[in-house]
Amino acid sequence: MWLTRYLGLDIGDRWIGVALSDPSGKLASPLTILKRSDDLADLEAIAHIINQHEVKRVIVGLPRSMDGSLGRQAEKVEAFTQKLRHHIEVPVEFRDERLTTVLARRMMQASQTKKGKKKRDDAIAAAVILQGFLDEEHI
Repeated sequence: MWLTRYLGLDIGDRWIGVALSDPSGKLASPLTILKRSDDLADLEAIAHIINQHEVKRVIVGLPRSMDGSLGRQAEKVEAFTQKLRHHIEVPVEFRDERLTTVLARRMMQASQTKKGKKKRDDAIAAAVILQGFLDEEHI
């Protein structure tokens, strides 16, 4: 069996949601949330996760507007992702993340997650982003 792990990232200004696929690369699960500090520390934390889990590809959610255009937040994500590409040795690609945070919050509500755990939806959003990619890869 061919084993390929993927990492999903939902990059925000204060948090980075992180999701990881199973070893077969078919199922995404929320892994953790990284509190943003400075770019170098954030890049090191992501690189550590990649090495620890032997990740082969990173999928980054790109926040597009509903009309498909790129706004200020997308520019920030693109700039950070460019630094990430120079900091790690695995391929990095974008995936449209429109509505993933909304879907993550709905999933948390459906599972009766306690209020006050808002930052957890970043990891769930990363899992939604990654799962969408994985589903397309295995069609």
